[in-house]
Amino acid sequence: MVSRTVQTYDPNQITVGNYPRYGTAVTVGGGAALAAGAVLGRITATGVYVLSTDSAADGSQTPSAILGEAVDASGGDVQGLAYFSGVFDQALLTYGGAYTAATVSTAFRAAQAPIFLTAVGSE
Repeated sequence: MVSRTVQTYDPNQITVGNYPRYGTAVTVGGGAALAAGAVLGRITATGVYVLSTDSAADGSQTPSAILGEAVDASGGDVQGLAYFSGVFDQALLTYGGAYTAATVSTAFRAAQAPIFLTAVGSE
């Protein structure tokens, strides 16, 4: 008897494949609503995670996590799920400033972070 595993494709799912994912609750700030898939950086002085932008100079310019759920921090800091490892669909991520999938992927590699970006459907 053959045993098969069936996986359902969800075009809105930011995670891809079976690579181990590690996520934990973090404090998200920035005064804005962020969608799942936002590339986050950590403000060194406060430990709060915000959308990582290349123009920041507070530590958050270094991409360090992927937001796992939509959050609304427009009224103040909130708790949200952040992934610190996994494989993610680069087309579904939100990049801040001039960041692109290529520059964020390079930043994760330089930091030796176990976060990988891929183009779903490409070889």
